[in-house]
Amino acid sequence: MFVLIWATLLFTVKGSNADPGSFLGGKQHCLNGFCITLSEGEITAEAGLCVVIPCSFNTTYDFTPQHLVWHKCEPSKRRCDDSDIIFHSNKNNTKVQSGFKGRVSLMEPDVSQGNCSIIINDVTESDSGSYHLRVNGHQFGRDSGFNYSPRTIVSVKDLIQKPTVMIPPLTEGQQTTLTCTAPGLCSGSEPNITWTWRGAGEKASHITGNITALKTEYLTAVTQRHSSTLMFNLSAEHHGTEVTCKVTFTNNITTEETVTLNVTYAKQVKITGNTSVEEGETLNLTCSVDSFPPSLITWIKLSLNRNLNNDTRSATLVIPNVTAEHSGPYICTAKHLDNNWMEEVNITVKFFPRILSSSACEGQSEVLICVCISEGFPLPTIKWPLLKNHAEYSVITSTTVSNHTINVTVSVKDRNYTTVECVSSNDIGEAKKNLSITRKEIKQEDLLKNFLLSFKLPQVIIAFFIGILLSATIFCLARKCRRNKQKSSGNVAETLEMGTIQAVPLIDAGQSVGNDGTHEGGAEAAGQSVPDGDVEPREVEYSDIDFSLLKRKSPTGAEDTLETPETEYAEIQTKVTKERQDNGEEDGEMLEGNEEEKEEEEEEEEEVMIEEDKETKQCMSAEEEGGEDVAVYSNVKEIMGDV
Repeated sequence: MFVLIWATLLFTVKGSNADPGSFLGGKQHCLNGFCITLSEGEITAEAGLCVVIPCSFNTTYDFTPQHLVWHKCEPSKRRCDDSDIIFHSNKNNTKVQSGFKGRVSLMEPDVSQGNCSIIINDVTESDSGSYHLRVNGHQFGRDSGFNYSPRTIVSVKDLIQKPTVMIPPLTEGQQTTLTCTAPGLCSGSEPNITWTWRGAGEKASHITGNITALKTEYLTAVTQRHSSTLMFNLSAEHHGTEVTCKVTFTNNITTEETVTLNVTYAKQVKITGNTSVEEGETLNLTCSVDSFPPSLITWIKLSLNRNLNNDTRSATLVIPNVTAEHSGPYICTAKHLDNNWMEEVNITVKFFPRILSSSACEGQSEVLICVCISEGFPLPTIKWPLLKNHAEYSVITSTTVSNHTINVTVSVKDRNYTTVECVSSNDIGEAKKNLSITRKEIKQEDLLKNFLLSFKLPQVIIAFFIGILLSATIFCLARKCRRNKQKSSGNVAETLEMGTIQAVPLIDAGQSVGNDGTHEGGAEAAGQSVPDGDVEPREVEYSDIDFSLLKRKSPTGAEDTLETPETEYAEIQTKVTKERQDNGEEDGEMLEGNEEEKEEEEEEEEEVMIEEDKETKQCMSAEEEGGEDVAVYSNVKEIMGDV
């Protein structure tokens, strides 16, 4: 047991920065068979901690040790007395200095083991001095003791050891645990451990989190380890925070350790700078990412597909004397550990309007067509001062080539202009240009093109649709009138079927019959007369003809029977007119004009007459059999044939 404790003590003394003291090696001193081994040289200790004085002894065979007594006295004092006792293995001894009571203990309580090592806890600077050992026992049957003359020098200095803070890898969004271990392996009074933290530019404050109570870990019977833990959830705001573990020992002796938290995190890509610049200015954009570890920032222009600039933490893109070609999308890429973030920004370069050389005017026939093409950003507008003097013109506007170019075509009446001014303007400025005019003879295909082009005018389109509407209205009215005429013709045909139409005296018909001498003056018999030269058109009316007057005997004395030829219905006026024309009479000319006006009416009435054909034949048969005068309808051709 003694060997184990001694080995542990030596290991902690020599190998740990939390030593109770420094063991510089031991040297044996013997006198009259009493030997002691003490540390050679000075043993240093730090206030608030503990110090171990290594020691081993042996006596003569006739001496039996019972108690060990340690004294602390001034080096100038040749022999220490009872007033200098700091430790006595006999706990009933009352001569121990009050300042050392409870602070000193043997490393090995069994005195017979020859281990005289002691540990002094909660040392202060006043504990500095020389220490020597006395062994009390029995020799030759009586109490005896032996004072070892060699002394051990202990020097107590200010506490310089700091707590040990263990920090695991820190990642945003995860829970972490920090551990603070107090310096020293002393078994004395338990220290007090507190946590504080301070953000950038902030005062130290107690940290928010779950702080565990002091934890004591017993390593050996005389060595202990004291520690405390802190648990909390990490965020990006914890990065760079200073966390302090403070340990307070007896006599208000304190020590502390401050660590900086490095939290792995990455925020979004941030681009600063003006993305809209005028031509000739300097483009200055900065791309940055708040992250840890620092991210690698790269600028890329999509159209170039190459890196423009890269750096850590932030990268600045500078392009002096920008032009329109520098417009377009740029991408800032941030690489953080195994992750990549990208942020796209669109750069716009504003520039003055420029009227392109392809702008020109061309005169065709009486039309002047002008084209003005301008580029600029923002997209310019085009004005024609010429249009102020024109009430009618057409303008066709179209954006072509890119978002920076506008193409405007205007068509006006040509007034023999020599030049036409085009004005292009945007927010940056204005450009003017006099367009030259070329004239050429218009071709057939150009006529068609101009005709079609005219249909793009709003007023032409409106007039076109109005014309269609009027034409449709007139057509409907004409069709309605025609139907009304057909309806009237149908009523006349119905009246004819009923035999109610009265004979209309026709001078022409009477005169025609009178050519044979049979019915001369027929018109006069009807009480009608037609003035010479009257060619005014007359309404067509159908006449009753008395076929009994047309019967006459044949040369053989037999009475001729009228043969009924194929029935044809016609207007009597029209047929008489035709006969007059054959005979060269003047009345035929008077009726010639009526023939043209009645042609359409003939067609409409012809269908009605054909339907009456069978009734007419029946009426004629009844007249021959009954000998009665029956009114029948016939055409002039039949009548003239019978005559």
